[in-house]
Formats: sequence, structure tokens, C-alpha cells
Amino acid sequence: MAVTRADVARRAGVSPALVSYVLNSGPRPVSAAARQRVLQAVEELGYRPNRIARALRENRTHSIAMLIPDHVNPHFAELAQAVENEAFLRDYMLLIGTANNDIARERSYLRSFVDRQVDGLLLISAASSPDVELITEARIPVVLLDRAPHNSGFSTVTIDNQRAALEAVEHLLTHGRRAPACIAGPRELDAVEARVVGWRQALEGSGITDLPPLVHTTFSREAGYAAMKKLLQSPDTFDSVFIASDAQAIGAMRACDELGRAIPDDVALVAFDGTRAGAFTRPPLSSVEQGVPDIARVAVQELLERIRNNGSPARHQVLQPHLRIGGTCGC
Repeated sequence: MAVTRADVARRAGVSPALVSYVLNSGPRPVSAAARQRVLQAVEELGYRPNRIARALRENRTHSIAMLIPDHVNPHFAELAQAVENEAFLRDYMLLIGTANNDIARERSYLRSFVDRQVDGLLLISAASSPDVELITEARIPVVLLDRAPHNSGFSTVTIDNQRAALEAVEHLLTHGRRAPACIAGPRELDAVEARVVGWRQALEGSGITDLPPLVHTTFSREAGYAAMKKLLQSPDTFDSVFIASDAQAIGAMRACDELGRAIPDDVALVAFDGTRAGAFTRPPLSSVEQGVPDIARVAVQELLERIRNNGSPARHQVLQPHLRIGGTCGC
């Protein structure tokens, strides 16, 4: 026979209502002694709350969803893992969908999450901006990450892409590099444009007016490999490269190896993302570390706040990443 909340209350010597306050963290305070008795009774009896009944009572499913554009990109994979950890700590189940950089697939996932009545959504759109109309019609709290225009009407959690790129390229320049090329991501993404602007600012700030080559391509190892191979085989002059993602940089490093270019002696590299994968390249990748645990924590906190109060004004939180020094920059 299933253990009930009343059984827990009898074992702990408290009311069923007080058991509810302990298990739901409110709405009324509970003394430390009473809380301990309730938790001990829960453990001894093996009580498991009825999630379905709770969802019906609160009109919430205690589940949130996250939609990412690509699960192969190590940055998105690590961010999804960090978000899942944050959701777990807050007793929320996380559903994850991957759009595979396909807008139609992204819309399909959005509709599916709505049909499953998730309490909220964290979204990194496959496009330069999300399908605002579809999300608005869903009437669920949404927080946009990474590719997050501030004029969408939704809360956003992003990093300072421009400043981070500026500092990364300035680091290359401190090593005496005078012609840092740039392998950027897709041209239409705001975050990519901000990183390119930071690259240009660093060069102009150092008096470099004849800009080195700039290549736009997708965020993948294959694309980074092809872009670097093209640069190395072209007549363009460059002595280093700022690369807009770790995934691209890993591919670029292979191209350098195949064409006999030593890193960092022949070509110095600084990338963007700071993923765990970059720490295991040879030499270790110097990269802008986005601070995935902080992004996940702030994003989940913001989403849960909007679940509690979906009418509150949208907030735009910009986090500051930092440069993780490896061996590809010349340090």
C-alpha cells in the first residue's frame, strides 16, 4: 500500500499541511526541528509525492524545456548539461530538443513542448531571431540565450561578445602578432557580428588599417578545417587567427597540422567558448571561456522567476566571460 502524506504527518507528529509546507518549500515557514522530523519520516517511510496530483493542484508540470540549435557543438552540449544540473537541484525535469539548425524542426519542437505543457522554455534559436509569434501564442515563460535580440520582448541571458572578442584579439597583439585573421560564424547571427566588431576594434585600436582576411562559415569542426585550409593556401597575409568557436578551432588546428604549420610559432590561435574539449587539444586551446555554469544558473533562475510571475518586465542580463590561456596563443 502506497505511503501517504498523512502517514508522514503521523510519523513526524505534525499536520499534513505542515508536511506540504516542507516538501513544497512554503508557502508558510517551518521550524528547523519540525522540518527535520518531516524529512526523517519521509526517509523512513519511503514516501514519494504524487507528481500528477501535485501538477493538477498547482496547474504546473514542474518541467521545463530547452531547445538548442546543435548538440554536436561542445558549447551547446555543455550548456545543456549545466542547465539540467540546475533544473535537477530545483526539482524540475528538463526536456531537451535539438533543432539541428533547422527552423522548421525548431518550430515543431516548440509546438511539442507546448503540447506537453512545460512550465517554461529556455531557447537558443537556430535562426538569428526566434519565431516570436509562435512563442507568444504559446503563453509560456521564455528566456532567450546566446542568440538573443533584446527587442524580442523576452528576458535574455547573454555574454558580452564584443568586449570578449576585443580582449582576445588584443591578447594576440601583445605577442607581437600584427595580422590576426578571423574565422567567424554565420553572418546573420547577432552574436557573430558582435565578435567580428570586437576583432575589428582591436585591430583599429592598434593602428592596423589594412584588415587581415575574414571568413564566415558555420560553427563546426569541418567548417573550421575547411576555412583554415583555404586561408593557408591563399595569398592572404596573416600570422594568427581569432576563431569564433572552439568547434571551428579544433578543425582549424587539424588543417594547420596537415599543412605543416606549427601552432603557435607559425600561426597563433585564440578561440571563443572555452569548452572542456579545447583543454585537451595539443597544444591546449587558448579560448574565451563563456562561463557555462554561470549562464545556466542565471538562466534557470530567471526562467523560474518568470514562471512564478510571468507578467513581470523582461530582463536582459549580460555576463562577462574571461580569456582562458592555453598554448595556442604563444604564452
